[in-house]
Amino acid sequence: MEEKGLIGIDTNVIVRFLVQDDPVQSARAAKMMEDAVTQGQSILINRIVLCEIAWVLESAYEFRRSEILESLEKILQTIEFEVEDRDAAWQALQDSRQYQADFSDCLIGRQNKMLGCEHTITFDKKLKRIPSFQLL
Repeated sequence: MEEKGLIGIDTNVIVRFLVQDDPVQSARAAKMMEDAVTQGQSILINRIVLCEIAWVLESAYEFRRSEILESLEKILQTIEFEVEDRDAAWQALQDSRQYQADFSDCLIGRQNKMLGCEHTITFDKKLKRIPSFQLL
């Protein structure tokens, strides 16, 4: 089937799809994604949405860090999703697991590294073990 384009989705759509907490909105999100794939469209999840997913799952749904990382891994493995800077997101996921750090922080460090930064300077002492960060 010929690809007809790329559509972006907001955090609230992917979260509804993941957590299935609102039957009407969850069904609409699932149908939209199914229809997009059927029509040959790709679904873009940008890095801001990835960070917001982690934050919403933690703050609003009280997911444990391991559950958040599992959800993000499923997103990264889904071929129907075009993930902005997928390589950096995968590396951030691995860093988050290895160093017990927030995914969003790890993604910032990996993204900055890919953009040519030697380090990302931070005051966050929890990040000092991650090679892409340097404490100020």
